[in-house]
Amino acid sequence: MLAPAPTRAGGAPQANYGYIPPVPTLRFENVRRRFGRLAVLTGVSGAVGPGEMLLVTGPNGSGKSTLLRCLAGLLAPDAGTIEYQEDGDTLDAAGRRRQAGVVTPDLAFYAELTVRENLEFFSRLRRATPEHGLAVLARLELPLDRMAGALSSGMRQRLRWAWALLHSPRLLLLDEPFQNFDAPGERAARELLAEHLAAGGLAVVANPSPLEFGHVAGHLDLGR
Repeated sequence: MLAPAPTRAGGAPQANYGYIPPVPTLRFENVRRRFGRLAVLTGVSGAVGPGEMLLVTGPNGSGKSTLLRCLAGLLAPDAGTIEYQEDGDTLDAAGRRRQAGVVTPDLAFYAELTVRENLEFFSRLRRATPEHGLAVLARLELPLDRMAGALSSGMRQRLRWAWALLHSPRLLLLDEPFQNFDAPGERAARELLAEHLAAGGLAVVANPSPLEFGHVAGHLDLGR
């Protein structure tokens, strides 16, 4: 861990042009996970840093979603280590659950609430204001007064993106993030991801097949 920037007497920061503030990093090594007799992850390792995207590919059942759930702190691995550092602190599974932004196909919404009401509810859970999520929905052109139960699959995916970006996370964990999008929706989501990475965020993206994207720093193929 880097030492904090030196201070002057009285606690005021002292100029130190050699000081480099901590940056978020994610590393995982030899992650294993079984479901009964089925070994889904059999020793998976990878790393991603600021401005980078790790692409995880493989066929259905290869463990892509399981890996992302482990990284997000939603599922405990049977073995291996997961280390995510943010602002110089190493976050445990509970910390990763709070801090990471997650897009996953199994994220459901309250059908009897509107898009806006769902977003406001999730904002309270995140202890965040809904403004950023509303701005994302505006870019994705999702009507705020539409009942969630009446959303198409592509519209639900737009709402998942707004949920993931609500609290301006530094780490995005995206499971088939462009699934069910039409061309304009995918273009807008790609722009959001590119802006996240350009701002120094990091991302792990799981997809059945490779994605053409300019910020891919690593490729982990679970189908091999």
